[in-house]
Amino acid sequence: MNPILIENAAIVNEGSMKEGSVWIREGKISAIYDRQDPIPPQVREESQRIDGSGKILLPGIIDDQVHFREPGLTHKADIGSESKAAIAGGITSFMEMPNTRPPAVTHREIDNKLSIAGEHSLANYSFYFGATNDNIQEIRRIDPTRICGVKIFMGSSTGNMLVDDSRALESIFAESPVIITTHCEDEKTIRKNTQHYKEQYGEDIPIGYHPLIRSEEACYLSSSRAIELARKHNARLHILHISTARELELFDSRHYYPGKRITAEACIHHLWFDQQDYEQLGTRIKWNPAIKTPEDKKALREGVKTNRIDVIATDHAPHRIEEKDNPYLKAPSGGPMVQHSLQTMLELHHQNIFSLETIVDKMCHTPAELFQISKRGYIRPGYWADLVLVDPRERQEVRQDNIHYKCGWSPLEGQSFHNSITHTLVNGKIIYENGQFTGIKNAQRLLFDR
Repeated sequence: MNPILIENAAIVNEGSMKEGSVWIREGKISAIYDRQDPIPPQVREESQRIDGSGKILLPGIIDDQVHFREPGLTHKADIGSESKAAIAGGITSFMEMPNTRPPAVTHREIDNKLSIAGEHSLANYSFYFGATNDNIQEIRRIDPTRICGVKIFMGSSTGNMLVDDSRALESIFAESPVIITTHCEDEKTIRKNTQHYKEQYGEDIPIGYHPLIRSEEACYLSSSRAIELARKHNARLHILHISTARELELFDSRHYYPGKRITAEACIHHLWFDQQDYEQLGTRIKWNPAIKTPEDKKALREGVKTNRIDVIATDHAPHRIEEKDNPYLKAPSGGPMVQHSLQTMLELHHQNIFSLETIVDKMCHTPAELFQISKRGYIRPGYWADLVLVDPRERQEVRQDNIHYKCGWSPLEGQSFHNSITHTLVNGKIIYENGQFTGIKNAQRLLFDR
């Protein structure tokens, strides 16, 4: 493995931005040089050099919520195709959800997914252990150093993994050896709302009613219930894809630190779109939880800045375009986002909404801390060299001919970003460079310091 020297980049890391160079050797960051520091001649001579002048160097993005659809749903996506798209978007590590076919609710199925990823993934990987109403014995056997977390669907979503038995929920919150992550929407409320609109529109409910069916109330009731259980059992809880201003009241505004037991995630689509976009994009932006009001979007953005939101992720969940273009009740929820999540956040930086330091904190540092990922998420000597280099001056438009998702479409098509990703490195090797994949696979299974 040849050493690599990334020179003269603007390094965004640990709350500051400074110009410098990063030397990579044997897969890890070996040294960081400030602009005024002399770089030893031997380092320059023996290294492959990447000119970072005018570019921004970030830690590789860690996405704590993706659905890569393998096994069983590979007509939509697979680990190889979606990790490739993730790499093009600067995501170097992902944590994948259990609602595949069969669902990953046993150790045998987790091992199967690990085997697939070991052969095909371009990005570092881990897989959530899915909770059901009757698999507490399997959950008890989890090795905390090797499994990212347990996922509970406290509201049905893609797949059939709703955990609605109160005794099962109590057991999981009391006994899970790893962090619990939840999808929070109250199923009873959703069913009542769906029936209400069916009485008005039959089977042809307009997509604009999606945020009223999967309503603020449905989200708040379920999130409140999860937090109640976590407090009762002193469980470590991370609530995924918060979508409403009201839910933000439930979370602590302190910056994440090891003693913060209840944390929250927001997703790119809830920070970028709002319900006014249904008119143009229709079911292509149908997600669960639903994209809601402009006021909710504004509140979520503020929640990121005030630390009520700890992590920003994608909930990448691709479907074929023929499926998405069905009428509302038949169209599946979810959409592809990993290739453009960082670019979208950088565009929000361009609009003076988020600082670069906040983006790195919420997409790199805090996911690493929150899940206790071993030696990732920072640009530090001794850490794995998962890095992304961004050109903030080179515009890039999202078009069908440059989309890497297996499903072949994006809800962001036509969007022109003021930035482009030029290099993505995984464990010290260049996997993506100037729009091309190098053909190198260098991914590793994520490990956890627990």
